[in-house]
Amino acid sequence: IWAMNFALMFALALGIDYSLFIVNRFRGAAIGSKLEPRDAVAGAMDTAGKAVLFSGLTVLISLSAVMLVPSPAFRSMALGIMLSVAFVLGAALTLLPAVLGKLGPKVDRLALPWVHSGEHRSARFAGWAERIWRRPLLFGVPALVLLVVLALPVFSLETGMPSIKVVPKTASSRQGYDRVQEAFGPGAPGTLQIVAPGSDGEATRRVLDEDPGIAGVAPATTSPSGREGLFLATPTADPSDPSVGATIDRLRATLPAGALVGGAAAENHDLEGALGARTALVIGVVLVLGFLLLLLALQAPVIAAVGVVTNLLATGAAFGIAKLIFQDGHGAGILGFESQGFLNAWGPVFFFAMIFAISMDYTVFLLSSAKEHWDRTGDAKEAAIGGVAHSGRVILAAAAVMVAIFFTFALSGPLPPKEMGVILGIAVLLDAALIRLVLMPVALRLLGRSAWALPAWLDRLLPDIRFGH
Repeated sequence: IWAMNFALMFALALGIDYSLFIVNRFRGAAIGSKLEPRDAVAGAMDTAGKAVLFSGLTVLISLSAVMLVPSPAFRSMALGIMLSVAFVLGAALTLLPAVLGKLGPKVDRLALPWVHSGEHRSARFAGWAERIWRRPLLFGVPALVLLVVLALPVFSLETGMPSIKVVPKTASSRQGYDRVQEAFGPGAPGTLQIVAPGSDGEATRRVLDEDPGIAGVAPATTSPSGREGLFLATPTADPSDPSVGATIDRLRATLPAGALVGGAAAENHDLEGALGARTALVIGVVLVLGFLLLLLALQAPVIAAVGVVTNLLATGAAFGIAKLIFQDGHGAGILGFESQGFLNAWGPVFFFAMIFAISMDYTVFLLSSAKEHWDRTGDAKEAAIGGVAHSGRVILAAAAVMVAIFFTFALSGPLPPKEMGVILGIAVLLDAALIRLVLMPVALRLLGRSAWALPAWLDRLLPDIRFGH
């Protein structure tokens, strides 16, 4: 069910993003430059189409890293989103240009009266980029400080597996859970199942009775063959309490060699451990593959590295705000949820891949436009200003649509899609407003020509990819 929800969310958001970018470029060629529909489609696909292709590949690469987590549930969610992105990308690169070629100038037939049809270069965003070029530090320093401050809470972020608090208080399962705890103790809903060989039954019982994390043990149930015994042990704490995880680890270390500890609480504990063990690997793979794809698209290692670093800033700031909302409970009443005191353990892995994928989306849109101007003029100023002027309006519009879609999911009842909608919505908002339209133009200004430098040895290795038509 999560795969279906998340795939729908991504398909809507990215599909609209890709369409906006291609249609905007087509309108500029067909209406602004008065080209024939066929030539306008060719120009749009040779520029914006390439950017969409690389953007889609970046999203797929980022999400593929989640497949490293050894959990069918997470792999199914990642695969579901990847399939939706693949089909949306296919439609954007085939069906959309076919429709645009058939419509031609008619694409603007129902345009709003105040729209400047065919205006590919935005005068307002060109003026904004020129102001940043004149005073980069005046704009860059406050944006950087704000993002760093928002990211600081990440260092106190805590994670855990979903607790009963993800279920509304009005649900019968939540009410039954509370009644079980009231009658039989806080650990009763998370009873552990210990299976041990029949010959180790006494030793197993002794370890369970002596463990401080176990409140009580039910009489053992023997299998029909008599070879195995099943012990039901009730922890002293709620299943989502970290002490239960410590109890499980302690029991596995002290029980006889043939004994196994299972149950819902143990399953969650093992899954949380698997997620924690692969988090660093997933993040590393996403960063490396993201950099390599940007390097391939832009042919410039310096600006590719800057793109990856700025994406990390947006991701960190989004997680910092997530800590304040979902761990500390700020705004819980407005959003209609009960704080668990932590972020769901799958958040760091899954959300990082998704946020990074979306951030790379806008990075490719902006820098591909800047690269187009650089290839044509060789002027760093024209690349920076022209890149923002030709892509800023589309990035802002696409981000607004994506934020609206994500925040819609934040209104859902269950906590997981609420977390996803809020965190991704905030990430897109910060990325578009502060990273792509402020920090990236500042970086292009400060780096100048060195942003597009390409060592000769690397030039020989990379294929020649250009965004100019």
